[in-house]
Amino acid sequence: MYHLTALVTLLAIVFYFFTSINVSRSRTRTGVKVPAMSGHPDFERAFRIQMNTLEWMPIFLPSLWLFAIYISDAAAAGIGAVWIIGRIVYFIGYSKAAAKRGPGFAIQGIASIVLWAGALGAVVLRLV
Repeated sequence: MYHLTALVTLLAIVFYFFTSINVSRSRTRTGVKVPAMSGHPDFERAFRIQMNTLEWMPIFLPSLWLFAIYISDAAAAGIGAVWIIGRIVYFIGYSKAAAKRGPGFAIQGIASIVLWAGALGAVVLRLV
């Protein structure tokens, strides 16, 4: 069973939901009306945090699950937790200034690459 990976998946979804709520709150706080996508730097950063998280989820989630299936539920969940931590660091940094998004981006990017490369390696090994 993949209980730990399922938990990390649910936590990633909760984090994405949080970023969506943050965009809505930012619209209210900054006066950026729907459907505008720009207008105030604080809103634009909140929106980019949400969109960047969404852009990475199709890379992260399949890699997470394939890693869990082919390698280890616990290892996948651990690396997946690092991805979530990276997204939180990204959120905190980018919320302050665009220039501060780098460390969180690097953390989540490395976690995603490890999951993807591990899954790919495990699948290829089973094919040969």
